[in-house]
Amino acid sequence: MTPHIDWFNRVLATAIQLYFRQGCEYSSIEEVTPPDDGWLEDVTGQQDISFDDRVIIMLALMPHTCPQALDIFFVQNKNFDRQYTEFGGWKGLSHGGFLPTGETAAFIIAGDDMEKKKTVIRMFQRDYWFYTKNILRLEGAGEGEPFLSGQLRPSEEFLSHVLLDREYKPDYTIGFPAKLISTPLEWEDMILDYNTYESLEEINTWIAHQHTIMEDWGLKRILKPGYRALFYGPPGTGKTLAATLLGKKNHMDVYRVDLSMIVSKYIGETEKNLAKVFDLAENRNWILFFDEADALFGKRTSANTSNDRHANQEVAYLLQRIEDFPGTVILASNLKSNIDEAFSRRFQSIIYFPMPDEELRAALWRSMLPKEWLGDDAEELIAKAAEAELSGGSISNAVRRCALQLIRSGMEHLNMKTLRDSLDKES
Repeated sequence: MTPHIDWFNRVLATAIQLYFRQGCEYSSIEEVTPPDDGWLEDVTGQQDISFDDRVIIMLALMPHTCPQALDIFFVQNKNFDRQYTEFGGWKGLSHGGFLPTGETAAFIIAGDDMEKKKTVIRMFQRDYWFYTKNILRLEGAGEGEPFLSGQLRPSEEFLSHVLLDREYKPDYTIGFPAKLISTPLEWEDMILDYNTYESLEEINTWIAHQHTIMEDWGLKRILKPGYRALFYGPPGTGKTLAATLLGKKNHMDVYRVDLSMIVSKYIGETEKNLAKVFDLAENRNWILFFDEADALFGKRTSANTSNDRHANQEVAYLLQRIEDFPGTVILASNLKSNIDEAFSRRFQSIIYFPMPDEELRAALWRSMLPKEWLGDDAEELIAKAAEAELSGGSISNAVRRCALQLIRSGMEHLNMKTLRDSLDKES
């Protein structure tokens, strides 16, 4: 990285000297040859990086790598006793250095050249690779203020690659109310109804072959990108586990969205909270999982009051964001009837997770009970346990109770009494 920082410092010095018509060994910043070590290509994953791309990327990284390099922008315009407007820039709340904006990038690259300034503006549009690859973007320009006045911010993901040499996985915060979920289980460990399993395989097929479907076969002309699925069924029937294993099987992170931090009683806040999640998840290889989605995605009401109208606006906003999201979104609900019909029409899959029948319950017990607990009466115990109409989640709880009883009693093997006691507490 050091050669690139040194190169940017020379570019910046050249831009300042040329703008103020000071003595300079170059006639344009393009004459300052960038390093050709391939580092920037590696950290961005982009092979065709232009000179201007390099300037903007390094400018965005300077506050994080070499903040003193930007101190030159604090120089005062003596004619007006203030900083030069054309430099742009923000002052942070705790950071004492200069925080560059789009105006800063335009000054370095374009100077007074308006046509080149237009090129800089185009580089911050949503279809440019800075945005689509989640490298950097402009943020924070106030309503009615110049577009380039937004702060030039590298993404947390990009900073993680540059500064930590590792993939970025966001933490659960107020700004990102979603938690990364995982499981030690594998796809083959999942015990589900046959129809449910087959429906999940359809999602696997989409994730694995969406490029063929959309690009090679040209169906992006008529199909929206992304995949939207609704999982519904009683609690404990495997909805969360299925979502988690879909991610694990396809090497995708699964984030469970905390609806308690999303829904707000204040008008407009729910939409803002949702926007934070969708904006951060966009262009990432994630699955967004909305558990117990009824509270947020429930039925719309007739707009009799301002609260009703506000609730309907939230639903309309959600419909649009989910429909436009290019990744995979899964909603989970205990009852399909709780989900607004307008949402239902937009799901590619609506998958029912029923309570397991006795055969499946036996398979669940067999998979969960440690072999060390079982003696010659193992099948008798499992058959007895399977008679109780429990969900997979409840069976897991019962196994935990059995474990605690075995520890407390000092027994090595599970017996019928311990099993019955655990079942009684789950029934």
